[in-house]
Amino acid sequence: MAALADLVADGDVVVLSGAGLSTESGIPDYRGETGRRRRAEPMTYQRFTGDAAARRRYWARSHLGWRHIAGARPNAGHRAVAELQRRGLLAGIITQNVDGLHQAAGADGVVELHGGLDRVVCLGCGERTPRTRLEERLRAANPGWDARPGMINPDGDAVLSDADAASFRTVDCARCGGLLKPDVIFFGENVPPARVRDCYALTESAGTLLVLGSSLTVLSGYRFVRHAARHRVPVAIVNRGATRGDPHALLTLDAPLGATLEELVALTS
Repeated sequence: MAALADLVADGDVVVLSGAGLSTESGIPDYRGETGRRRRAEPMTYQRFTGDAAARRRYWARSHLGWRHIAGARPNAGHRAVAELQRRGLLAGIITQNVDGLHQAAGADGVVELHGGLDRVVCLGCGERTPRTRLEERLRAANPGWDARPGMINPDGDAVLSDADAASFRTVDCARCGGLLKPDVIFFGENVPPARVRDCYALTESAGTLLVLGSSLTVLSGYRFVRHAARHRVPVAIVNRGATRGDPHALLTLDAPLGATLEELVALTS
């Protein structure tokens, strides 16, 4: 822990956060303690745009899970990251999460690698609107759905049977009638190149790349660890369990995120 505090105290730290940082806010991560993926068949961009039934199931589950995501609050880990930024020790924050909890904790300039669930984009006209506006329309079209229980997935939707989802009514863009999609990156969809370039630039100029709560299984986050290593930027990882990036790391901590980051704040004060 002292070695991590020394790295952070030197400043210019770039944080790369993953789902494990938000578990203490009640949002599950993708793999859990067993390491097995919680959700066997994630939604792909191709299915969402090409299959009306799959799109209906997605929106039914997402509508049911939204109240849980919208009600989540930043935990000690998010607050600690915001405090480190306030002290001038961070050069940037890149998050793979779509929950907006870094910003809710007071962090500024967060790069949302995979977008954010609090926005909706029309695939026809490109208009972006707040998720709250869509939720009002979905509630009006589907009275009573808000009362249904459902286990929450990390990407903000609820577990719901296909039979239950079949009766859900979707809505289209109020402006042009086009398909509405959450402003997040689905599997099979590319992160915008400009966003990736920004993350590479942050990574290679960092004093330290600090990975928080990510197994780095997916290339979209792991590539920045490899990039840091190629540019001789020290990599530190705090996560529950081993990660794909461990061979590139100067140090790793298998520890709970909230308590560890609170201690880090205390050690660097």
